[in-house]
Amino acid sequence: MDMSKSVTFPLPLLGVAYQQLVHGSSAVTGDGSASPLKVWEASFGVNIVDAAGEQIYDASKLADQLVAESKAAKRIGFIGLGAMGFGMASHLLKSGFCVVAYDVYKPTMARFADLGGSTKGSPEEIAKDVEILIIMVANESQADSVLFGNAGAVPVLSAGTSVILSSTVSPGFVIHLNRRLEAECRQIKLVDAPVSGGVKRAADGTLTIMTSGTDEALHCTGSVLSALSEKLYVIKGGCGAASSVKMVNQLLAGVHIASAAEAMSFAARLNLRTRRVFEIMQHARGYSWMFGNRVPHMLDNDYTPYSAVDIFVKDLGIVSCESSNSRIPVHVSSIAHQLFISGSASGWGRYDDAAVVKVYETLTGVKVEGKAPMLSKEDVLQSLPSEWPEDPIDNLVPIASHSSKKFLVVLDDDPTGTQTVHDIEVLTEWPVEALVEQFLKLPTCFFILTNSRSMTADKAMLLVQTICKNLKAAAEKVPGVSYTIVLRGDSTLRGHFPEEADAAVSVLGEMDAWIICPFFLQGGRYTINDIHYVADSDRLIPAGETEFAKDAVFGYKSSNLRQWVEEKTKGRVLENQVSTISITLLRKQGPTAVCEHLCSLEKGSVCIVNAASDRDMAVFASGMIQAELKGKRFLCRTAASFVSARIGIKPKPPICPNDLGLKRALTGGLIIVGSYVPKTTKQVDELRSQFGQSLRVIEVSVEMVSMKSMEDRDQEIRRIVELGNAYIQSRKDTLILTSRQLITGKTPEESLEINYKVSSALVEIVRRIDSKPHYIIAKGGITSSDIATKALEAKRAKVMGQALAGVPLWQLGPESRFPGVPYIVFPGNVGDNSALAKVVKSWASPSRSSTKEILLNAEKGGYAVGAFNVYNLEGIEAVVAAAEAEKSPAILQIHPSALKQGGVPLVACCIAAAEQSSVPISVHYDHGISKSDLLQALEAGFDSVMVDGSHLTLGDNILYTKSISSLAHAKGLLVEAELGRLSGSEDGMTVEEYEARFTDVAQAEEFIDETSIDALAVCIGNVHGKYPPSGPNLKFDLLKDLRALTLKKGVSLVLHGASGLSHELVKECIDLGVRKFNVNTEVRNSYLASLRKPEKDLIQVMASAKEAMKAVVAEKLRLFGSCGKA
Repeated sequence: MDMSKSVTFPLPLLGVAYQQLVHGSSAVTGDGSASPLKVWEASFGVNIVDAAGEQIYDASKLADQLVAESKAAKRIGFIGLGAMGFGMASHLLKSGFCVVAYDVYKPTMARFADLGGSTKGSPEEIAKDVEILIIMVANESQADSVLFGNAGAVPVLSAGTSVILSSTVSPGFVIHLNRRLEAECRQIKLVDAPVSGGVKRAADGTLTIMTSGTDEALHCTGSVLSALSEKLYVIKGGCGAASSVKMVNQLLAGVHIASAAEAMSFAARLNLRTRRVFEIMQHARGYSWMFGNRVPHMLDNDYTPYSAVDIFVKDLGIVSCESSNSRIPVHVSSIAHQLFISGSASGWGRYDDAAVVKVYETLTGVKVEGKAPMLSKEDVLQSLPSEWPEDPIDNLVPIASHSSKKFLVVLDDDPTGTQTVHDIEVLTEWPVEALVEQFLKLPTCFFILTNSRSMTADKAMLLVQTICKNLKAAAEKVPGVSYTIVLRGDSTLRGHFPEEADAAVSVLGEMDAWIICPFFLQGGRYTINDIHYVADSDRLIPAGETEFAKDAVFGYKSSNLRQWVEEKTKGRVLENQVSTISITLLRKQGPTAVCEHLCSLEKGSVCIVNAASDRDMAVFASGMIQAELKGKRFLCRTAASFVSARIGIKPKPPICPNDLGLKRALTGGLIIVGSYVPKTTKQVDELRSQFGQSLRVIEVSVEMVSMKSMEDRDQEIRRIVELGNAYIQSRKDTLILTSRQLITGKTPEESLEINYKVSSALVEIVRRIDSKPHYIIAKGGITSSDIATKALEAKRAKVMGQALAGVPLWQLGPESRFPGVPYIVFPGNVGDNSALAKVVKSWASPSRSSTKEILLNAEKGGYAVGAFNVYNLEGIEAVVAAAEAEKSPAILQIHPSALKQGGVPLVACCIAAAEQSSVPISVHYDHGISKSDLLQALEAGFDSVMVDGSHLTLGDNILYTKSISSLAHAKGLLVEAELGRLSGSEDGMTVEEYEARFTDVAQAEEFIDETSIDALAVCIGNVHGKYPPSGPNLKFDLLKDLRALTLKKGVSLVLHGASGLSHELVKECIDLGVRKFNVNTEVRNSYLASLRKPEKDLIQVMASAKEAMKAVVAEKLRLFGSCGKA
């Protein structure tokens, strides 16, 4: 107590215990001794010794006698399929009982029905024609409701029915319930049978059950109670006696948990290493079962709810209430009760009951969590031996194919397993015929997408067995075929192990060894000294201490893979029975040593593989193949890196749209996010931050699609589909994501059920979206599998490569809904915070093509692009319509005089048209003579600007152009400038013939070097407006010299005054390197001519004008050679 005061730390439980001791020492008995027990007995009139001697009997023997004499039960009703109830009811089914069940949570009933049980819609329906009715609900009010409430069970129970109440309730409630049932006068018998043992023991039928009631009631229910229990005790005293024993058990349990929390928190305040304290306490007198069971939860900061804080709020509340009724104070349990109430009030009520430690942590600021130290990735990797000097990957395929057709068949529990391969096929269906067809192709490897990680363990095992049977049958039909099975699983150790491996072996026969290899370089997963690490920036974190280990379905404790195997096999394979291949062996002894090690293993062994580089993986794969050639058979549970190493695939750079020959998008992309891991949430936040308003975001309410009615669910799905279709059709990249609040069930099975309902909602959304996206990204393994197979109806796919390291890119088969659309499978646990944004940025269509990009493509293709001056909406639409019809790029350009008339709305119309166009269109500011106008143009949204200082001396032109060029380049805009001067008139600007001058080649070189321009408009005899009657007189020798210069400098050649040039002249200009022609006069004249025609309606006037200009534009595009180049 003095120490707690000195370090300012509250010890409420110790404080009340101390006061008990003080109280005991204050009274001295006649023999000079004193004890709290005797003081307590004297104060409250209860003699514990006398009570212990009353009616001595053996509760366990009475139970054995009960079971031997019990009657067989034919039909059982079960109400309450919560965490414990579901396991109990399921075990009764497995034990051969006929069970009909009810729960308010419909998905749980559906799961029970899947196991072969019957379900009904109310307690009333359940109670009809049952011999035994079991009640396993959360509290007294629920028990009362299902028995006597609306549609309750009691009114329809048959005479003589036995009711087993297994909920933890107060003895007083049980006694009162028994009286109410007796008052029914139908010989309904109540059995008081609270249970203890947790979720796992409920499912295994190994609970501890305390039971009391009349002899007749117990004999009628003994067979059922025996089936559910490992230890059964019959408590004398009638109904209420068993609940009294359970109440005492809960008093001790709650006090021990709270005391453990107080002790470990105090240790943390004293700066003791909490994990070491726990190790010592396991061998000290202060140890208890609850201390040993719950403190690891506190040390791991893992509050997965096996028994929740709120349970002890209820159970210790029962203790407090009964103590009040009995006028017996329970000091310590009352304080413990208040601690649990504090935890619940702080929002931790549904956390594991060990979370009561958070009350101390929050009050005092200490942290009980005892994590292993994080390691420096660089230091650890540098401390390892040098890699094996020879790269065996080039020899892997020839070795593997030696003397037989030995294939690698990868059963992928979600689509992300293709993270390291390319040019490999994936099957999403596995009939024997399809597998025979695949074997006949003689592939080194193919994947079968099982998506089993989204299933229960039982369903996953059945699925793997079915696939293995089909593989076996297919292989028998193709002579000489043999194969190795890889169960590709999560690199962070989540998934159905060992269940899937057991299922494979049950069909294919015992293997020489199981290979466990979760190394995955691209995801930062390393196995070093048998410990599996997850890299976080420059640190290595043991996998058991990451968020992945806290998975609601596949959670685990151990980072050491040998211990992990023991943990996941539930002790069937002990840690010391697991073999290991070390990094030292791989790097110092090479493939031959690997082969020798594998060949020396006892049949049926489990072997883990350490690895910290792709070379390590290749060395192991080479040694394994050598062992296979000696007749050894292996079953592999690995991450993605093993697969590419085993078949000798070398990585290739990430794929971008150009690699697949994709053209400009007509629609937006679709990004679907279902993964809930914290990494995904951070990546989504970064994506939204980078893209802002250009990304359309639609959030799917998880509550609406998984917890509400079918009507609410369908309404939410329809809302998402309507918005998604509209956005994608409008060429907006669209993010559809589930709400980020994680909703879990009471059990792993319930959590999987919620996951299923959410995933199926995403499937339904994508299935109903009929706008073909430009690309699809599915984030999360289960999500990406369901979208591919169920929403897009793909039966097979080809892995093209990766969109980013560790992010597979598929090409879906022709039978899919959107064949040819790139499908990017983005794992939930891969990449840094910006990874998703990087992929979207590389695949999203630019809002419009840049002038620079358009001219570079023209240079590559040897054609020219038309730049058309526009003045109004009809002109803009005419250019875009012609370009789309001819599949040609084009440039919309605005002259300063047109901008003064049309203003910002004219620019906005051009930008909108360019963004919505199906072909590359850019927006260009033409002939910027005024510096102030150019500065405004730089802010107006143009893709490029033309700086016209041609009226200035060379020096002034250079200074003027350079000042604008630097500003424009800072914004990523192309800069065009003019050297030389064209005569003629255009939009109110006139240059007389005597003012015109040709472009000088020497000056052009100086001009380009000084200004860093991107495009040079030259004067070689071309003019603005109409050419003289004698026609144009172009200096092609000069153009040839200018072409040589601009080609050397990487600058595009531009020719103004294309109106009036003959086809032959235009073709020759293009051959000599002109890549941009300005066109104005002919288009404008066609517009004016159209306006002079009599039309009755303004709409007809506009339509006629548009068509007239469109015809001229189309003719020019064909002349410039750009048609079909979009």
